[in-house]
Amino acid sequence: MPISKTKRLATDAVLTALYVLLTLFLSIKAGNLRISLASLPIIVCALLYGPQDACVCAALGEFMNQMLSYGFTVTTPLWLLPPMLRALIVGLAAAAALRQGSRLERSVPAFYCVCIFAAIATTLANTGVIWVDSHILGYYTFAVVFGDFLVRLITGAVTAAVVATLAMPVAAACRKAGFGLAPAGT
Repeated sequence: MPISKTKRLATDAVLTALYVLLTLFLSIKAGNLRISLASLPIIVCALLYGPQDACVCAALGEFMNQMLSYGFTVTTPLWLLPPMLRALIVGLAAAAALRQGSRLERSVPAFYCVCIFAAIATTLANTGVIWVDSHILGYYTFAVVFGDFLVRLITGAVTAAVVATLAMPVAAACRKAGFGLAPAGT
C-alpha cells in the first residue's frame, strides 16, 4: 500500500526539525570541528524515501541552522551544499538498493561504506565551503581552512559509523510503523 503524501511530508518535517535540534543543541563545536549526530535524520530520511526527500530535509535543516546560528550572509547558500551532498550519496545508494528489491542497510558492509564515503565527501565539501567563505569574508589563512582537516576527516568517518549503527534500528522501527517506500517487487 503506497504511503500518503501527507504522511511522507510530515515525516520529512519531523526529520528536518530533528536535524536542527541535533545540530544546535547536541553538537560539540571547536573551531571548524563539529562532532554531531545531526546527520542521523538525513540518513534515516534517505533510507526511507530516497535522495529527493533527504536533500530537501538536509537543505531546510541546514538553512534553519544557519539562520539561527549566523543569520543570512552571502555564503549561506554554500553551507547548504555539504549536508545535501551526504543526503544525495546515501539517498542514491538507498534508491538503487530499493530498485533491486532490497534495502541498503540490509547489506551492512555496503551501508557502512556508503555512510563513511558520504562523510568523507561531506568533509571535503565543508572544507571547500570554508575556503570560499574565508576568501569572500576575508579571514583566510591556511591554518584556519586546512589546519584541522585530517582531524575533521577522521572524526567525520568515525561519527558516520556511529550514525550508521544508530540509523539501522531507527529506519527499521519507522518501517515497522508504516513509514518509508517499499522495495521493487513487493
